[in-house]
Amino acid sequence: MIVNAFFCNFVAVDTFIINLKMKKLAYFFIVLLAFTGLASCDNSETYAEQRDRENAAIKRYIRDSAITVITENEFREQGYVTKLDENQFVLMQNSGVYMQIVREGCGEKIQNGETTDVLCRFTERNMLTDSIQLTNDILAFASIPEKMNVTNTNGTFTASFDQNSSLMYTFYGSASVPSGWLIPLNYIKVGRQSSYDGEIAKVNLIVPSTQGHQSASSNVYPCYYTITYEKGR
Repeated sequence: MIVNAFFCNFVAVDTFIINLKMKKLAYFFIVLLAFTGLASCDNSETYAEQRDRENAAIKRYIRDSAITVITENEFREQGYVTKLDENQFVLMQNSGVYMQIVREGCGEKIQNGETTDVLCRFTERNMLTDSIQLTNDILAFASIPEKMNVTNTNGTFTASFDQNSSLMYTFYGSASVPSGWLIPLNYIKVGRQSSYDGEIAKVNLIVPSTQGHQSASSNVYPCYYTITYEKGR
């Protein structure tokens, strides 16, 4: 009984500390987002003008970063690989998301009909302001990966963030996973590292506002993401 009580108290304290860390860092990022909103929002702009500005930012980044854009057909012919030495990104035509697979990952792909927890480390960069907007890939979040529950239904992925282990949820107030985050799941393996050379999946994404979270959608700005994907325990 004493051991059980101690364990329960320990878990409660540990959860409190984790939530406190997330809230403190969330306040910092919220202030940053407020400045971002001021920088990216112009009430005189029409939605079409905002989309034009967004598309211009994406094209500028692609040009300045010397990215080689390939089609989905070229991507398929290459064996669903993006050549890193050519800095290739594949343009997913239906969504407008640009994807670069840095590492395919270890383990297996999420199978049709499967529901599983996926752990992510990510950095989100606002492409209009060219600034990091949110990240859990820092020491303060070493023990708090982004956790999402993912289901594969005939190749269509749906997911929601775990409200107890999600900086995205804490920051943006929504458990909905941006559609752009799910696109790589058709092409990467989501496992756990069990050997020295068994690296987890890693991608770079350019996600337009239409495939992003609510803030990106309402303020019409694209985000650049670096994300790792690992199977939950």
